[in-house]
Amino acid sequence: MEFIWTLIVGLIAGALAKLVMPGKDSGGIIATMLLGIAGSFVAAFLGRALGWYSHVNEGPGIIASIVGALILLGIYRLAVGRSMRA
Repeated sequence: MEFIWTLIVGLIAGALAKLVMPGKDSGGIIATMLLGIAGSFVAAFLGRALGWYSHVNEGPGIIASIVGALILLGIYRLAVGRSMRA
């Protein structure tokens, strides 16, 4: 059941990240879900590095997952934007 919940939260986080940072992005629902899940991993990594999550069972919430997805989306757009211009 945790796996399904992770997919749902990832889909919501990815969709909200794409909504906050509008623009033309390739990919559909699966890419959006993967963006949100990867954003959650980025948020967990940064939160543990900064000491925000002290216990192993603690993890990022939806807001931190959206922030992580925004970071990944920004990096993706920088990388794709430069390769398209070159």
